[in-house]
Amino acid sequence: MLDDLETLLHRASQRDERAVAELLEQHLPALRAFVRLKAGPMLLAKESCSDLAQSVCRDVLENADRFRFGGEPEFRKWLFTTAMRKIADRAEHWRAGKRAVGREQGGFDEQEVRGYQGIYTPSGQAAAREELSRVETAFGRLDADKQEVILMHRLMGLSHAQIAAELGKSEVAVRSMLSRALAELAEAL
Repeated sequence: MLDDLETLLHRASQRDERAVAELLEQHLPALRAFVRLKAGPMLLAKESCSDLAQSVCRDVLENADRFRFGGEPEFRKWLFTTAMRKIADRAEHWRAGKRAVGREQGGFDEQEVRGYQGIYTPSGQAAAREELSRVETAFGRLDADKQEVILMHRLMGLSHAQIAAELGKSEVAVRSMLSRALAELAEAL
């Protein structure tokens, strides 16, 4: 296992498969959650969360040599900023109607579905979808500021001080807002 993030990023930018796999393993779950919560229903009706996350990963890896290493928080910020740009670009693409209607497909690719058979039970998948839907619905009901502070802290991994600097608030105000937001989300769930 590669320990040093700077070394890991350098190796990944050189197409070291082990480094790429480790970077993805470390950050993909949070990235997928971030994309799923920020993309919105219109975009997610057109593109899968996994495809968007993979596209973000590809962009990050293709531009890894441009990243100025300043530690993991800065890398995560760069990753999630890239995700926000990707989400905005793809949403604009669909709003502009650039995609040919005849190329759109409904449902799942049959081969993709077959590849997952046996991994999960249908009832387990249904339960997971229902739970995810509940979380997304509850999260969507939060004010935008509360959504942002939860994403910045829980998914992006930013400290209270970093969030305060980003939002132009005091660290105490950020702690309070995060606490209220998490309590509101828990109550809704």
